Amino acid sequence: MNSPHLHKGSRQPAASRGKLRLYSNRFCPYSQRVILVLDAKKIAYDVVNINLYSKPEWYYDKSPFGKVPALELENGDVLYESLIIVDYLDEKYRAHHLHSQDPLQKAKDRLLIEQFNRVSVVNAMYKILSSIGRVNLDEDEAVANGLASFERELANRGTHFYGGNKPGMLDLMIWPWCERSEILKLFGNANLLKKDKYKRLLEWSRRMAEEPSVKRSMMDSDTHIKYLQSYRAGRPDYDMILNSTD
Repeated sequence: MNSPHLHKGSRQPAASRGKLRLYSNRFCPYSQRVILVLDAKKIAYDVVNINLYSKPEWYYDKSPFGKVPALELENGDVLYESLIIVDYLDEKYRAHHLHSQDPLQKAKDRLLIEQFNRVSVVNAMYKILSSIGRVNLDEDEAVANGLASFERELANRGTHFYGGNKPGMLDLMIWPWCERSEILKLFGNANLLKKDKYKRLLEWSRRMAEEPSVKRSMMDSDTHIKYLQSYRAGRPDYDMILNSTD
């Protein structure tokens, strides 16, 4: 994962034999979803990072829309869209199931993932963090309402994680945005994340951050903030972690 992001004009890497290959971007939460599942299930894989502002010409042969993540299988087939990829991985690699084995519970969890994606948190957070200037209070409200519903869901389940005693698919699919939630205090409403309002979510977040498979891809808030500043300036610095160690 500690490799530069390939850009327009970059040569296509040689085929990876005997391993899955994930085409990713270090700061993409959708790519992080797939990495979390790969790491949780202890699946061997290689990463090729893609510069999303200057994509290699050959990458469109891998992902027709030029998006990440994309997962290249051992036989050369390529899957894209994070939720499709993680469902494939959970069905293909059966050790340590992440989805519930109860069909009804699995369906309910998928509905919650869709709610998190489309109705509440993801869309609103993206608008807050990508906008420059005054924050739309409707977006603040959408995030707050979305987080409140997930706070209630944890209370109803009465477990440390949505998946029970260990993180399941729902936990991993919402984690990338929860990891980034602290930066809302700087770029959104400073009063949005009230500790007394989301006690269970904050404890869940603490437990998630202690999971070894989560730690592998986790970045601190300062790093996310520096990247976001570069993104807002129109010069996203995908390789800032590498550059800082030169």
